[in-house]
Amino acid sequence: MDSMRDRFAPVVSRLLDEDPRVAVVLAEIGVDAFAEASRRHPHRVINVGIREQLLVGAAAGLALTGLRPVVHTFASFLIERPFEQVKLDLGHQDAGAVLVSAAASFDWPAGGYTHMAPGDVALLDTLDGWTVHVPGHPDEAETLLRHAVAAGDDKVYVRLSVQANRRGLPVDGQRFVTVREGRVGVVVAVGPTLDTVLAATEGLDVSVLYATTVRPFDAAALRRATGAAGPDVVLVEPYLAGTSTAAANDALSDLPHRVLGLGVGRRELRRYGTLAEHVAAHGLDAAGLRERIGGFLEAAAVATRG
Repeated sequence: MDSMRDRFAPVVSRLLDEDPRVAVVLAEIGVDAFAEASRRHPHRVINVGIREQLLVGAAAGLALTGLRPVVHTFASFLIERPFEQVKLDLGHQDAGAVLVSAAASFDWPAGGYTHMAPGDVALLDTLDGWTVHVPGHPDEAETLLRHAVAAGDDKVYVRLSVQANRRGLPVDGQRFVTVREGRVGVVVAVGPTLDTVLAATEGLDVSVLYATTVRPFDAAALRRATGAAGPDVVLVEPYLAGTSTAAANDALSDLPHRVLGLGVGRRELRRYGTLAEHVAAHGLDAAGLRERIGGFLEAAAVATRG
């Protein structure tokens, strides 16, 4: 199976051909993949060099001229390093762009902590008006990229990862998908965590919702699911643990409920190891999730019986 990032350049190259508003802004990373598109559209494929602040600033300038910039590099260089430009050049000026990241939280451990960005979605949560897509399969990435580019002049973040589910699901860039229905709790699996969540909850009487668009948060879907499955909610996110707990709490603010946020821990893992070792160290493998989800639901059952 090709990766989400393998899909990125071909999809956006086709969008360059189809829509004269689309422009691509790069900072060295990914340049080779756009070589042919650059020959066809030399004024709309721009490489600013290793200058991530300029990457975002140039995109904002293009947006203010009426173009729809697609901006790409690793997540740590796209959200964290140029955050002031994301905040001011895009946000303060109300300029829209599509930010497309690679490397996710720790997809390339050998790159070290400079190439890890588990806090990217939480950081964007400090700003207003961002749509955030977290595809879990290359097919979903293609769909959500097209949604993002077509989204008028909105500010959109698309988070690509080498981690992926075995198959893609129909996604619409708005709503959560109900994958499994149960009666004793709701587990929300974000993007590439779905397969692991399904394995971890096998045999548990829980509903599983699949989220590939996390901002705006689909409060209506969560309310419907808890109405049938009860008030206990577990969020499994491939980035900083607890990133969406406030959104879930807001969705259920008028109802008694409990929320457990699972994801990447705050503690830095200094022995970089492999991707699979990072997943396990953060408790995001099937065994780790099973233990924590099961314990959370069992504690609720004990409290109810008591």
